[in-house]
Amino acid sequence: MLPKMLILATLLLAQSTWAELPQAVRQALRQAQVPPGAISLLVQPLDTDAASVRLAHRENEAMNPASVMKLYTTYAGLQLLGPDYVWRTRIYTTGPVRDGVLQGSLVVRGSGDPKLVVERAQALVADIQARGVRQVLGDIVLDRSVFDVSPRSEPFDDEPLRPYNVSPDGLLLNFRSVIYRFLPDPARGRATVLSEPPLAGLEVPAEVPLQGGPCNDWRSSLRADFGQPLRTAFAGSYPGSCGERHWPVAFQAPDEFAPRVLQALWTQAGGQLGGQVRLGHTPPKAQLLLEHASLPLREIIADINKMSNNVMAQQLFLTLSAEMGAPGRFEASRLRLTRWWRERFAGQAVPVLDNGSGLSRTERSTAVALGQLLQQAHQGPEAEAFVQSLAIAGVDGTTQRMRERMPQSPVIGRAWLKTGSLRDVVSVAGYVQGESGRRYSVVAIINHPNAQQARPALDQLLDWTARDLMIPETDGPQRRRQARHATR
Repeated sequence: MLPKMLILATLLLAQSTWAELPQAVRQALRQAQVPPGAISLLVQPLDTDAASVRLAHRENEAMNPASVMKLYTTYAGLQLLGPDYVWRTRIYTTGPVRDGVLQGSLVVRGSGDPKLVVERAQALVADIQARGVRQVLGDIVLDRSVFDVSPRSEPFDDEPLRPYNVSPDGLLLNFRSVIYRFLPDPARGRATVLSEPPLAGLEVPAEVPLQGGPCNDWRSSLRADFGQPLRTAFAGSYPGSCGERHWPVAFQAPDEFAPRVLQALWTQAGGQLGGQVRLGHTPPKAQLLLEHASLPLREIIADINKMSNNVMAQQLFLTLSAEMGAPGRFEASRLRLTRWWRERFAGQAVPVLDNGSGLSRTERSTAVALGQLLQQAHQGPEAEAFVQSLAIAGVDGTTQRMRERMPQSPVIGRAWLKTGSLRDVVSVAGYVQGESGRRYSVVAIINHPNAQQARPALDQLLDWTARDLMIPETDGPQRRRQARHATR
């Protein structure tokens, strides 16, 4: 009898749990074969007290939210550093400059700038030459000691070529990735191959043959070989139907990347070098030549959240401790963010932090904790910078494809969201403007082997939240659930 009673109790509990969710969400979960125990969500209006809840389901369960963890890093950054904070790459000299010739070495001391892309690196070189340094008799020394980070022993999800596997760096140039561009020329039956940034010693085929057929797995068609970092090979062909495409690839000799980029940029700008470009440290008696400021933090977090840039998030996360004076370390940044959380959100469960990007199997948060962050962030002085950093549903960032999936939904253009995705995780968190004009904070996390198939459930939840002029779907169990949450 006991096993039957247990089975019956489990079925009754599952039915009650299903009943708490909107019908369209339940249907999408069933189609993906994801049980209700694999999803956690919380929908709250922003214009009432924090205890008010429109929908809650397993909201106190600690879940892996994937890239939604970036909300902790970016909001903490806004509060602890300020929206106008900038990183300063400093240039030093170890000797005098006479008639455009530096009688010594040039030192580039990185600050952890998360977006020192090729255009800004070129501007840095131009600034150096504008200060009168056209020839360096010694070396160009690259100092990246602002961070103390061990290289990742194994690539995340065994994808070493993915740019998201690039480790943070005190002098991160162009995300330490090479972008290959393919421009088909049907008349010649060839596709031109270009690469960026310029990299001293890198050999790339000038072109590859075109092939017919649809543009499916075009990367596999190229049969690329990146085994030799300085000699890229494409043994296959490129589908002409793809048009122009870009392929970002993490450089496979990470310690060589910044020196080779700086050498190429210095040479392109007409600079001369007597020594070599190498990694090193700033000598104690080096003289400051100039400072090169980054983009302000408010713009940096827009890239982090809209495009879900993992290495930029980790650069910011490490800056939280580096800004205190010592080299930035993950352990120290975790401590600082945890202290900040306990001061700002007393009584709420502390998120489990790893590297601040969500590219982790250990990071955890409850929907309630994320909901509290969203509520406070929307009311505080950093509200505009924080909200504007989120992707607009169906318009930009990681949410653009929502317009294809649900073109008639009122959520398109009326939600500001951060999405998350790992092999067994999908998530979303942010703000939704209802048809009534009321705004809600929304958090939803799915942890399950079929999580990717359950993404429509999150779309349906956002759609349901936006359609707040309709009669709410609240049966008995849901009303009791709301009442229980409101009394906590």
